[in-house]
Amino acid sequence: MEFELSEEHRLIKDTARRIAREVVAPRAKEVDETAEYPEDYFQAFKQAGLLGMAIPEQMGGTGNGVLPICLAIEEVAKYECGAGLILVLSGLPTRPIVFGGTKEQQQKWLPSLAEGTTRGAFCLTEPDHGSDAAGLETRAVRDGDDYVLNGSKVYISGGTVADYLTVFARTGGPGARGISAFVVDAHAPGVNIDRTDDKMGVRSVPTAHFSFSDVRVPAENLLGLEEGKGFNHAMLTLNSLRPTVGARGVGLAEGAAGYAMEWARERKAFGNSVIDFEAIQFMFADMAIQIEAARNLVYKAAWLVDQGKYTREYAHHLSIAKAYATEVANRVASDALQVLGAQGYMKDHPLERHFRDARQLMIVEGSSQVQRVVISRAMIDRTLVYG
Repeated sequence: MEFELSEEHRLIKDTARRIAREVVAPRAKEVDETAEYPEDYFQAFKQAGLLGMAIPEQMGGTGNGVLPICLAIEEVAKYECGAGLILVLSGLPTRPIVFGGTKEQQQKWLPSLAEGTTRGAFCLTEPDHGSDAAGLETRAVRDGDDYVLNGSKVYISGGTVADYLTVFARTGGPGARGISAFVVDAHAPGVNIDRTDDKMGVRSVPTAHFSFSDVRVPAENLLGLEEGKGFNHAMLTLNSLRPTVGARGVGLAEGAAGYAMEWARERKAFGNSVIDFEAIQFMFADMAIQIEAARNLVYKAAWLVDQGKYTREYAHHLSIAKAYATEVANRVASDALQVLGAQGYMKDHPLERHFRDARQLMIVEGSSQVQRVVISRAMIDRTLVYG
């Protein structure tokens, strides 16, 4: 078992750290307050070649893998969690095309998405179907050489800047087997952004509500040119990218703990530095224990994905990493804020933003409760066995 990062991994991590400090950190407070998409973040990631890592080389990407994406996300999320989400979005809309697209479809869309000349968004969640994705109601009906798409999608991260949408729609009967996946031009007639959300946290990356009104989608945009495979593409995508959400949690926790530590070194109370008090030292020790455990779980999960181990029999490992790391982010953000006391509650410091941003992570891409369903089922089915 090897715990050392390769030279390539260290280079990616160092590159992301530089961008985090030079580009992300100076604007973190501003993008939270304005809720405007940070185009400068995206362009920095584009210029550094960080957008194609989830896409194999033969499909136009750099093919680095999910572990390198996690390393980059961890670095930028220390300062602003939305920056990590932008990197997640380099994989979320593209993985269904990697998993389910024909060679022609992969060559048509993936190279430009990898280069950052186009952008995508992942459209699964609906107003009445979040965790119950198999019950989605958006429908695509074949009409000659097209499908006609009608329905709604909500909470679509990055939807306001997307050129293409990976849309999951019902082409058959009820349940997962009736769902197909399509690549839809985000600017096609009938594609409407009805609203964007006024969010509690991660405000730098807008979430959009889409409606599709008789949108004509060429039949050649049906992924794999085969109906009924979309739900599987969606689940494999979510499984394989769970470590990236965990990486956002790890990075956020590191950023919160690091900021609180430096503050505690300088702040005086009762004639001593705050860090000299054992009660505070124990809080930091608990933060470190949790961060290190979360990082190891995330790295292991990412390594499994890069070994091709992201199907159902491995899903519990990915769920454990996602659930634990995102919950650690919330606990560490809370404790770091507590160290600063009243100051931590104020917007003069980034900890109240970390606290707000962390809360999203336990909901997106499978809530903590959904992850526990996956984990407990693995135990019941004896896929995960102790003793």
